[in-house]
Amino acid sequence: MSTERTATLTIDGKTVEFPVMVGTHGQDVIDIRTLGAKTGLFTYDSGFLSTASCKSSITFIDGDKGELLYRGYPIEQLAEKCNFLEVAYLLKNGELPNSTQKVQFETTIKNHTMVHDQLTRFYNGFRRDAHPMAIMVGVVGALSAFYHEAMDFSDEEHRNISVNRLIAKLPTIVAMAYKYNTGQPFMYPRNDLDYTANFMHMMFGTPCEEYKPNPVLVRALDVIFTLHADHEQNASTSTVRLAGSSGANPFACISAGIACLWGPAHGGANEACLNMLEEIGDVSRVEEYIKRAKDKNDSFKLMGFGHRVYKNFDPRATLMRKVCNEVLKELGLENDRLFKLAMELEKIALEDPYFVEKKLYPNVDFYSGIVQKALGIPTSMFTCIFALARTVGWITQWEEMITDPEYKIGRPRQLYVGAARRDVPSLGERA
Repeated sequence: MSTERTATLTIDGKTVEFPVMVGTHGQDVIDIRTLGAKTGLFTYDSGFLSTASCKSSITFIDGDKGELLYRGYPIEQLAEKCNFLEVAYLLKNGELPNSTQKVQFETTIKNHTMVHDQLTRFYNGFRRDAHPMAIMVGVVGALSAFYHEAMDFSDEEHRNISVNRLIAKLPTIVAMAYKYNTGQPFMYPRNDLDYTANFMHMMFGTPCEEYKPNPVLVRALDVIFTLHADHEQNASTSTVRLAGSSGANPFACISAGIACLWGPAHGGANEACLNMLEEIGDVSRVEEYIKRAKDKNDSFKLMGFGHRVYKNFDPRATLMRKVCNEVLKELGLENDRLFKLAMELEKIALEDPYFVEKKLYPNVDFYSGIVQKALGIPTSMFTCIFALARTVGWITQWEEMITDPEYKIGRPRQLYVGAARRDVPSLGERA
């Protein structure tokens, strides 16, 4: 990482220099760690949109090119050639597994999929109609009360145990939240099934008969997991890192990430997209809603189009569109009302000069909600699926942070705009 260039800041006649750091890809950054000491000033960057909060070698996004890399590999190639656990291994270890490593890792994860039996009783403390994300925040946070024998995070083996437990147990916890909502009995994991097929077994199986996962549907959900595994320093990932910077245990950190992801501005986009399609209702009303989306005085927003990071197209959307077609064909739903509506909406939006100019292209959420609905997953579970997949990225980012020799507890500064210093008046003098 080069630091040959410098940036110069002149203030009050005083000139100070700061090194410019150059990464593998992306924008260079000015190292301002000594800014306060040199100038007595701090920077103001609401939302941290121009601030690199860390050095990371995990994920890279080029929004202008529409590029997403996991450890240098394009997301398109990983989704096509690898399963989710191979991607999880890659994110955690930096390289894809060979055949022996793949079998060992998958076996290790299978051996950790069950949860402590007493943990299942936590679910009974929630109302049956509790949002599954609320349940997940509580249950994942409670894992540290059951698995506390490997909490020396300076020890690589202890970290590995915690990482493996989280990756393995999230599908079980998510499936149990769904079963609790529906009043069905919990289904124990099956070690003869692979990661995603086992999750579908726990979601949709019952004790009445053996559940046989459809390989096309399993592959579709596995791709969804891969596409959502990590996404650089987004709000929930930054939350996990900030929580972890205090030395908090990884179960608490992941619980904090789940809570952040639950926010409608972050993880609820595919659910919002599906709700929008339901609101539009029929292909005949698409033109009406397109006009509303262009009206600045109308509160209606076209969900599933455009992205805060990707300025041309979302590379995950192309993959998700293909998966969407495969799933609907497999289930005989090519003429599904919502899918036909979505395709018409996509066609018009991509041809309309207003949307083309503003680069409001379909994103991954536009298709993933349709796929999950076709798989039988209710909208209330969409963000849980997101959290399940993103746990791999979160825990990888957590481990990268706490093993960084430069890591410090997070402590953002502020620009104080409140009342100036003043004395407390006596009770009789107060207005």
